[in-house]
Amino acid sequence: MRHKKDPKKLAKLLAYVLGRNPDEFGLVPDENGFIKIKELLKSLHQEDGWKFVRKAGIDEVLYSIADPPVEVKDDRIRALKREHLEKRVYAADPPRLLYTCVRRRAYPHALKKGVGPGGRKHVVLSSDADLALRVGKRLDADPVLLTVNVDQAHDRGCLFLMASQRFFLCRHIPAGSFQGPALPKEKKDAPAKETEKTPRRSETPGSYFPDLSEPRPPKRQTKKQRRRDEVAWKSARRRKTRRKP
Repeated sequence: MRHKKDPKKLAKLLAYVLGRNPDEFGLVPDENGFIKIKELLKSLHQEDGWKFVRKAGIDEVLYSIADPPVEVKDDRIRALKREHLEKRVYAADPPRLLYTCVRRRAYPHALKKGVGPGGRKHVVLSSDADLALRVGKRLDADPVLLTVNVDQAHDRGCLFLMASQRFFLCRHIPAGSFQGPALPKEKKDAPAKETEKTPRRSETPGSYFPDLSEPRPPKRQTKKQRRRDEVAWKSARRRKTRRKP
């Protein structure tokens, strides 16, 4: 269903998303209830009928409605009524398995060094794999889904916060406490080609190409040339004998 660009309908949606059920849309507000506007827009664009929403639409809600249900500070937005939002608490008994995503290009590094929060304060994990994929696709069109073993992560010093019923937070997920797909095998280098020069062969059967590097044999004189040389030799001999006293 496609919604019309009505500021009142958008205001109602923002109040619901930011003030009641942000986790339904794959969003985790900070301690003060704020969510980055960019993150909010990416979430709404994953919903049918709300892909048209832009920053200008949020500004229209703020300036065209007498009592807007949201407020904006810098690049963040939050609902004015937040009594229904869950408080962050230490997760005493989290699920045994949690899910999170990393960029595909960052996956090999994550296998060695673990998963960090990136530009956030915490790594966001979900008890729902599909919900974790929804969040991951805002960072990468083809993210890598990781399955985190909570007990193994806890043994390596990882502490989990419960942000909502479906979202958990952690400062860092140690390497060895999660599983993902196998890395593609690296292609082996092709064997080096032989550099030795081979003699050039004739491309046309039966043809012969002379080697110009070798000295050419002297040409054979014709009969006329031999007679001319002989006459010149005899004439030179006669002149020499005449000069003698």
